[in-house]
Amino acid sequence: METLNESIEVARLFQEVMHLFKHNMNKLLEDTGMSVPQGMVLGLLSKRKKMKITELSNELCLSNSTVSGIIDRLEKQEIVVRERSEKDKRVVNVSISPDHDGIHKNFHKQLEKNIENIMCQGNPEELHKIFEGLNILKKLLNDNNDKAITMNGDDIND
Repeated sequence: METLNESIEVARLFQEVMHLFKHNMNKLLEDTGMSVPQGMVLGLLSKRKKMKITELSNELCLSNSTVSGIIDRLEKQEIVVRERSEKDKRVVNVSISPDHDGIHKNFHKQLEKNIENIMCQGNPEELHKIFEGLNILKKLLNDNNDKAITMNGDDIND
């Protein structure tokens, strides 16, 4: 019974941490006039350079129509560009506009600095515990995801 209570407490704490993290990121995004979902889209595009809307939707766990709306707003601001694939004209790729790539990189540095400022308030031992705990949680979530894929018969390794 104790393990169940601890599991519930971990879930509650994780939810609180995510809420606080989102609140901190919202404050940072306020200065840019960008929403959190827009920031998440740009974050993915900065890593992957070019993605289809369906890929963005899957990564963000949002519907294609929601992501398409986000892309529409970013495109109107000339922050992203849509390009049709040369191989398949039905496929539309999205990437960060060359004019805004530098702005996004500066924003990303500001985001990292914000997280660094928060984390430097802890001592090295606390930071190590956070790092270990998050790695363990990541492993457990990945293991659970792998089991779910196998149980659904969707194992792509077969």
